[in-house]
Amino acid sequence: MSKNNHNHNADIPLKDFWRNNNRFADLFNASLFHGRQIIKPDELEEQDTEASFILEHNNHSESYNGARDLLKIRKNSSVLDLEFTILGIENQSHIHYATPLRVMGYDYSSYKRQYDINASKYRAKGSAKQADHINTPDNISNEVLPADTPTKLDPNEFLSRMKRTDKFSPVITIVIYYGEEPWDGARSLHEMLNIPYEFKKYVNDYKILLIEARNPDLVFHNSDNIDFFHLMGIILNKNLSLKEARQEAILYSNEHQTDKSVIMAIAGATDTKINYNSFKKGDSAMCTLFDEIRTEGWIEGRTEGKIEGRTEGKIEGRTEGKIEGRAQEIIDTGFEFSMSKRDILLRLQTKLDITLQQALEFFNLYEKKAL
Repeated sequence: MSKNNHNHNADIPLKDFWRNNNRFADLFNASLFHGRQIIKPDELEEQDTEASFILEHNNHSESYNGARDLLKIRKNSSVLDLEFTILGIENQSHIHYATPLRVMGYDYSSYKRQYDINASKYRAKGSAKQADHINTPDNISNEVLPADTPTKLDPNEFLSRMKRTDKFSPVITIVIYYGEEPWDGARSLHEMLNIPYEFKKYVNDYKILLIEARNPDLVFHNSDNIDFFHLMGIILNKNLSLKEARQEAILYSNEHQTDKSVIMAIAGATDTKINYNSFKKGDSAMCTLFDEIRTEGWIEGRTEGKIEGRTEGKIEGRTEGKIEGRAQEIIDTGFEFSMSKRDILLRLQTKLDITLQQALEFFNLYEKKAL
């Protein structure tokens, strides 16, 4: 790969954006504490994102492999002790209907690794017989567990591979959804289950913390976070045409001198592969982003949806058989979304079931009116 090629994997700039401790802390403060500054940026340290674990039962074991998008540990000095909290972010471009299960798996992996490292301390100081029954994970921070772990275990503790007084650090995961459609998936395990009414209160639930980028309704203090979610709200607003969204986003970006990292993160959130070297602050960067978004076809769904809605919805219902009206609507909308002549002709043929010659006649008839 040449040095000038900066068309990175689209999710990398998004992960890099949230890797910044100031943005990360602000996101969690907004989500958990209504904007109160509980988590401080200097309290955060990045952790290994591997989410692999082994489930063991008797003589059978099964391994699960995965990786989180981003994981940090918060270290807070309290009056009595040093407190640890594990904080994770999962980026979601599309609705995933098994998200509660996925988050459960990620969180379980964090708890399981704490359990394993705790058990490995007993193994390190215990007997060879104990060591045969304990697995040691790699690349895990020991700081999430008590430093002085006693070695003498009673039979129940030996069976459990932990003492009654051992405690693990809590895990909190936020899912950020960047899609255009409202989230209609489950937000808890209960929503994924068909539970008889009499049993519902006995079935453990597992809720997810979900942020919809199109309408987060959160109090942010970090300027990059404010810009990011404001611009995502514009891009994902289906009530705006592509032209209107482009103009509004460019105006906002120019007025606020949006940082390059924000534009790059938006490119990642919209799965747009771009040359990041071409980005600067302000409206030129947003122009570049919108041009690439349209080229990549990320908002193609909105374009097609508006075209189909206009040509197959009210117009089709009220003007069945009036092919001229439908043709003009297709052409007008095509020009609104800066579609090429070839694409407009192809859509005319497809939607109206006409020949290329007929499509050309309609195009020549309504082209000047559209302009």
